[in-house]
Amino acid sequence: MSLVEFTLNGKTVRIDPAPDESLLDAIRERCGTTSPKDGCQPQGQCGCCLVLLDGQPKVSCAVAAESCGGKEVLTLEGLPGAEREKIAAAFVAAAGVQCGYCIPGIALRAKWLLDRNPNPSREEIARAIDVHLCRCTGYVKILDAIELLAKTWRGEAPPEKARREGVGAATPRDRGAEITLGDRPYVADMKRLGLLHGALVLSSHARALVKRIDVSTARAVRGVRAVVTAADVPGERWYGLLYNDWPGFVAVGEEVRCVGDILAAVAADDERTAREAAARIKVEYDVLAPVLSPEDSLREGAPRVNPKHANLLGHSVIRRGDAERALAGSAHVVSGTWRTQRIEHLYLEPECALAEPLPGGRLALYTSGQGVFDDRRQVASFLGVPEEAIHVELVPSGGAFGGKEDMSVQAQAALLARVTGRPVRVKLDREESIRIHPKRHPIEMRYTVGCDAEGRLTAVKARLVGDSGAYASVGAKVLERAAGHACGPYRVPHVDVEAFAAYTNNPPCGAMRGFGANQSAFAIEGALDLLAKRVGLDGWEMRSRNIVEMGDLFSTGQVLDKSVGIRKTLEAVKGAYDEAKRAGKAVGIACGIKNSGIGNGVEEWGKCRLVVENDRTVSLYHGYTEMGQGLFTVLTQFAAEATGLPASVFRPRVDSTYALGCGQTTGSRATLFGGRAVLSAAEKMKADLDRGRALADLAGQVYAADIVVSDTTPLGADVPRVKTHTAFGYATQVVILDAQGRLERVVASHDVGRVVNPALCAGQIEGAIHMGLGYALTEELPCENGMPVTMRLRELGVLRARDMPATEVILVEEPEPEGPCGAKGVGEIGLVPTAAAVAGALEAFDGVRRTTLPMKDSPAARAIPSGRIRRERGDWH
Repeated sequence: MSLVEFTLNGKTVRIDPAPDESLLDAIRERCGTTSPKDGCQPQGQCGCCLVLLDGQPKVSCAVAAESCGGKEVLTLEGLPGAEREKIAAAFVAAAGVQCGYCIPGIALRAKWLLDRNPNPSREEIARAIDVHLCRCTGYVKILDAIELLAKTWRGEAPPEKARREGVGAATPRDRGAEITLGDRPYVADMKRLGLLHGALVLSSHARALVKRIDVSTARAVRGVRAVVTAADVPGERWYGLLYNDWPGFVAVGEEVRCVGDILAAVAADDERTAREAAARIKVEYDVLAPVLSPEDSLREGAPRVNPKHANLLGHSVIRRGDAERALAGSAHVVSGTWRTQRIEHLYLEPECALAEPLPGGRLALYTSGQGVFDDRRQVASFLGVPEEAIHVELVPSGGAFGGKEDMSVQAQAALLARVTGRPVRVKLDREESIRIHPKRHPIEMRYTVGCDAEGRLTAVKARLVGDSGAYASVGAKVLERAAGHACGPYRVPHVDVEAFAAYTNNPPCGAMRGFGANQSAFAIEGALDLLAKRVGLDGWEMRSRNIVEMGDLFSTGQVLDKSVGIRKTLEAVKGAYDEAKRAGKAVGIACGIKNSGIGNGVEEWGKCRLVVENDRTVSLYHGYTEMGQGLFTVLTQFAAEATGLPASVFRPRVDSTYALGCGQTTGSRATLFGGRAVLSAAEKMKADLDRGRALADLAGQVYAADIVVSDTTPLGADVPRVKTHTAFGYATQVVILDAQGRLERVVASHDVGRVVNPALCAGQIEGAIHMGLGYALTEELPCENGMPVTMRLRELGVLRARDMPATEVILVEEPEPEGPCGAKGVGEIGLVPTAAAVAGALEAFDGVRRTTLPMKDSPAARAIPSGRIRRERGDWH
């Protein structure tokens, strides 16, 4: 190796890089410059690591550090202060930042673009950021932000700051400027004195007996401080959210059950050494035939996939009335099989955890998981220590969408820290992330649906079978939710639904935005379109005759007696739907419903502690995760609304200073329940403020509120009053194609209860629509013998900015009496109707009714470059 000298943000640096070391690793690990992020190294396909190299934008993960001698490297840290302020102000004002992991790279690209073209068109901006992937925003507000930035770049007045705070105001995102500029750290950006780096050994097979694990050569590598396997776990090796069926390490003599199983972990002085040592660990297998489909799994005599549970993971049943008799008497009956695919979450921040020994034998755990108190519980059990021995702290996540509910590397980082007595950070690369974390369920759905001569639904009979992969995660609940939403937001007198979740040796499947509701929506909405043709109605009228009204029954038998806004959403899109039809355009329409709150008999909590600090700020402790959805911001808005104090006074945080465990940030419930707790605590503070006391007088005061929701009923419970969920969100979406069958426009009308923050709320829906369009057309994660066929980001099919159609979001308010200030969750409902609306538009265009996702054979999909999977042994789509 030889010294390489280059200029980084105006300063000369000299490094001694390894032959294959990337510029990204060099500037992050050697130089401490962390605004460029690692989202996909070495693919160079996400844009998170963008730098300007001799004035040109380059993805630094694909540039060799040793090739940079004599060159100038510029990152956001090196921009003049005035430019940094303009960039941050524009992205915050336009709500162009959500989780923020992708934004520093996009912001630097915007600076480069505007230096050359200070007045770009929206299309030029979209093309310029094509290399950049955003999973959160749907790009709408990123483009808005760059357009706004262009104005200030040209010398126009900067954007005005929000003049009003509290509920209903466009309060700027909490720490939005820091996020935009890459200054707020993610776990992978955190440093500690004496920090060690971890690496894992994953299974090479979907199913095999582990005969031997030889770690001797790894231990001999210079710089290795520890190598651990199952034999080193001092506590309970198996963990999980609902069942303890997932081993932190698979032991010798046991079977590996998927290609994400962990066999060993290494801690070393640097990540390169840790990975080199991990690669030297030898594992001897007796390879076995994997179980690769639910049908094979549920067949009599099938090998048992998981020793902790039978292959049938879950079975959900809903029966009301007499569906068979109603179908026999229906004027029109349609039947069909709809299939949805396995989907990779592809949040931009790969999983990472940092564990740090504390005095007295305690351990600090820094994690971006969706339920840090669940992480704490499972890690404590894994180490064989009381929960109080683990201090857990949430580090806001670079995206999650359900994929960070389950543990990933928290337990392994904690064990390595315990063994070495030093802080250890374990960070997955993109391939490891794809192999380990649970996916969206592929589900096969067989539906028979009837209606009368006027098109009013009479009965739904459905059978749903989902592949939950090797571990339970929350797979049984996903199929339960798919069953519960099997009739959509429609009035159906007779219901016969069964859903089955099965273990296989495929990658685990668990929570992902929509949580089963979007799968069943694709089927029931398709059936409605088929019936509409039989009756002679258009899609809008068919839905108008069948949507639920106040007092009607949901699929589960729950009476919908409050906040039923589906009719308002349908009426709101009628103009766009009719106009598109009059213009001769291909148009599709679909409705959606999604629970807010887990429900189904689960006891749920919202917890808050408002702590007045000596500096006259208020720490807002709560139990839910910020992962880009804007939760921290809306909780401060509730606090501001109740107290009359500025939102900037409040400092949201999640750690174990107080016992505030609320479970996972899932089920569109964090605003619903967390907001109620914040309001309750804030009202207590307001009472003291109203007595004439100032914040300085209240220093040290703690205002506590715990709210519990325990009135929902399990699915199928024999009770006088069925209440499976606390609240529901509703939506209607219209998809319009152009003359070539390409996506042209999406109009999305959503009942959100009460709009807490209009910019953040619309941004959530725009991002969900983006995800729903990919789900409909291009995204999939096919597997062969249990191994994903591709790990390449472009082949996974997520849409880029130039692929997104014009998107209009209409926010409808139908206040939810059980929600804070009438609000309910919006994080998931945004993609529930999308795929079905796309399918309807495609049928209107070419006459083909498509029942399998993704619809890659369609003209809309063929117009999108992403999602074309190619391999040496064949061509996938």
